[in-house]
Amino acid sequence: MNMQMPAPSNLREVPSLVVAFHRTELSIILSLYGRMVAAGEWRDYGISSLKEVAVFSVFRRTAENPLYRIEKRPKLQSKQGMYALIGIDGQVLRRGHDLKTVLRVLERKLIRAVD
Repeated sequence: MNMQMPAPSNLREVPSLVVAFHRTELSIILSLYGRMVAAGEWRDYGISSLKEVAVFSVFRRTAENPLYRIEKRPKLQSKQGMYALIGIDGQVLRRGHDLKTVLRVLERKLIRAVD
């Protein structure tokens, strides 16, 4: 049985770049996530880093569709803003250049009247 050795790969190949959240962006998102977990609204999350988009998905229960998706698309930075908040039905709830202002829509759910 003859086995062929695979052709040597070029070690200087540029790896395909993926979009990911930066540490400062993740700290903003996880701060909001922690407050929503403490309020009993959210229970799980998932992070995806793809070629053109990074997605932070928020779930009420593990086996459900995400309640919200926070997306980062750097290609839209000069147009509509690279951050988007998308609801469960796929509707864009907010889009903008600043992550904190985009997430402000979700922070309103934390404000409750005290009896």
